[in-house]
Amino acid sequence: MAGKKPAAGKDSFEESLHRLEEIVNQLERGDVPLEDSLRLYEEGIQLSRLCAEKLTRAETTLKRLHKDLDGKLTLMDEEQE
Repeated sequence: MAGKKPAAGKDSFEESLHRLEEIVNQLERGDVPLEDSLRLYEEGIQLSRLCAEKLTRAETTLKRLHKDLDGKLTLMDEEQE
């Protein structure tokens, strides 16, 4: 069974999430041999962590955005928070 391994940070969030959904669907069908199921589960855990990290970074960036008087969004320095 061919499956692509997650490359640390290389895939976009959407690509990683799509692959994670594929893995969940395969595992839910229950027709995957045990060894492949374990490999898919491990890949899914890695993808889940990768997606969570990307979401956390995006959330942090959004929290640092600041609208100035002209309505222009700028990224605040951590010291300004």
